[in-house]
Amino acid sequence: MESIYLLIPISVVLVFGIAFAFWWSVRNGQFDDLEGPGFRILMDDDVPPVKKAAEKQEDPKKF
Repeated sequence: MESIYLLIPISVVLVFGIAFAFWWSVRNGQFDDLEGPGFRILMDDDVPPVKKAAEKQEDPKKF
């Protein structure tokens, strides 16, 4: 019975700590986009970068 006097306050503090950590992570955007990074690695880069395409258009004699 005496151990309950110790375990109940510890569990209450633990619950508040976990709730605070969850609240902090939601407010700082940790759960904003869970699927985007996983799909981004699968996307192909078929379009050439804009800088290289602009250089090719300026000087067609380089080819």
